[in-house]
Amino acid sequence: MTPDQVASLISRGLPGARVEIRSDDNVHFAARVVSPQFAGKRPIARHQLIYQTLGELMGREIHAMSIEAFTPEELAAGR
Repeated sequence: MTPDQVASLISRGLPGARVEIRSDDNVHFAARVVSPQFAGKRPIARHQLIYQTLGELMGREIHAMSIEAFTPEELAAGR
């Protein structure tokens, strides 16, 4: 998996999200996702939404992923 492929999957699963993905080896990824769908959700629920967009790829093609998940308002406030 490439960072672009991972970003595409997350974007399709969370329409309207801004997605940035980084990886040095195409199996360990760092994601920054900004979505209004995260409003009112705890961090674990936000991560679960992102994992759902990736399905069975997690633990297989995607060995690990660190996640930063923000609402647009949180990002604007400097989080």
